[in-house]
Amino acid sequence: MESSELLEKLRQKQLHALSGGGEEKIRKQHEAGKLTARERIFQLLDPDTFVEIDRFKTHRCTDFDMADQKIPGDGVVTGYGMIHGRQAFVFAQDFTVLGGSLSLAHAEKIAKIMKTAMKTGSPVIGLCDSGGARIQEGVTSLAGYGDIFLLNVMASGVVPQITAIMGPSAGGAVYSPALTDWIFMVEKTGHMFITGPEVIKAVTREVVSKEDLGGAMAHNAKSGVAHFSAPDDSACLEMIRGLMSFLPQNNMEDPPRSATQDDPMRRDESLRDIVPPDPNKPYDIRGIVRSNMDDGYFFEVHQHWAQNIVIGFARLDGMPVGVVANQPCVMAGCLDIDASIKGARFVRFCDAFNIPLIVYEDVPGFLPGTHQEHGGIIKHGAKLIYAFCEATVPRITIITRKAYGGAYIVMNSKHIRGDINLAYPGAEIAVMGAEGAVNIISRKEIESSATPEEERHQRITDYREKFSNPYRAAELGYIDDVIDPADTRPQLIQSLKMLRTKRDMNPPKKHGNIPL
Repeated sequence: MESSELLEKLRQKQLHALSGGGEEKIRKQHEAGKLTARERIFQLLDPDTFVEIDRFKTHRCTDFDMADQKIPGDGVVTGYGMIHGRQAFVFAQDFTVLGGSLSLAHAEKIAKIMKTAMKTGSPVIGLCDSGGARIQEGVTSLAGYGDIFLLNVMASGVVPQITAIMGPSAGGAVYSPALTDWIFMVEKTGHMFITGPEVIKAVTREVVSKEDLGGAMAHNAKSGVAHFSAPDDSACLEMIRGLMSFLPQNNMEDPPRSATQDDPMRRDESLRDIVPPDPNKPYDIRGIVRSNMDDGYFFEVHQHWAQNIVIGFARLDGMPVGVVANQPCVMAGCLDIDASIKGARFVRFCDAFNIPLIVYEDVPGFLPGTHQEHGGIIKHGAKLIYAFCEATVPRITIITRKAYGGAYIVMNSKHIRGDINLAYPGAEIAVMGAEGAVNIISRKEIESSATPEEERHQRITDYREKFSNPYRAAELGYIDDVIDPADTRPQLIQSLKMLRTKRDMNPPKKHGNIPL
């Protein structure tokens, strides 16, 4: 056969593979408000950088007339390319080919790029749009899921893993996303659930829509399974690119620095008044965070879930940092079950990938109540303690106002290896608030006083002067310095620079036993 004929045969096969499930299926995909698998990849990656792998791979099933339903690629597009000039591996399930259902061949394609990503130290991004396991293949499709789950776990903490739910994801298919580091969901088109509405109705008689059961906001605001919500495919892919700008390629690298024109010594005198003098008055901690960070930019994570704690990424003098902050304007910034889980997982991710941690503390304690106690706040709160204690990255804490009781210890205190611990002049570091403390330790004296209210007021004032300030903790070395709030950014940057060469080690062990 002539070379021209060989090349023409190749071209025809390439066109067949590129056409996916055909024009009609592609039209329906677009009508549903969804991009095709390849369109998604091209938007995600830098222009003209995608290199496809296993373009011609097909399934090997012959039952149920499947021998006549072989389409090159078998419902998933896999390969690698660049994001911000750095290599990333990607797979995108193609709903136009057999509903994006997962066959053994489909799974093998995903497994191949995951293994290569680990060998080369590159992130893995999965764009999910699948009807689930391919029923015609029976147990072999389930075996494919198992292969992927194992690789998700092996890659965890080695390379960043990101999942975008851009269509259906049901049954066993949801566990691979759950094992990855970050989950994005597209509103109205992305759905995740173990069992769908029809199964739930048949078993429990509950009636629920797909959106209410497993839509983007159900998992962003209620379950906490997903970290980001996007209005459409394009916005979702742009958000993934935004996240990638903060992340290293793997656990052996530092996160990528970015040039900034923002003066590292910039002061902000408005911060002197952002924390209200009334300890019971709320304020938005994000105002302080944005003021401190380069160009006021803060990439918030898990924005809609456990809003009493704020987490996300930002930069200080071009260096990516992870931010963990109590949020006084939601539940007074109390730590509860959800906030503890949210904070702990973020801290562990940052530690795994060498991202320094900046902690803003204004916490009155753990949320009281039978719901919290019976829900396991002791166990779940311990996850946040565990995460901070285990972390060896640079860790800096700013106490902006309250630091009470056990919650003071938990929020990256000096006692659990916090590196630099600073406080604003109005910070209150104590077992509890002055009013509560006086009610306990001076109850008899107040009750026996001729003027109980005056006695109580005086004892509260005395307690506050003695304990509810940062200076007692500073005298003991638990606080490294009390600073002018206007100097927060320069102080953070100077501390971060000092800690750049930090080395810390945990005892040798197979792994710890985090209280799951």
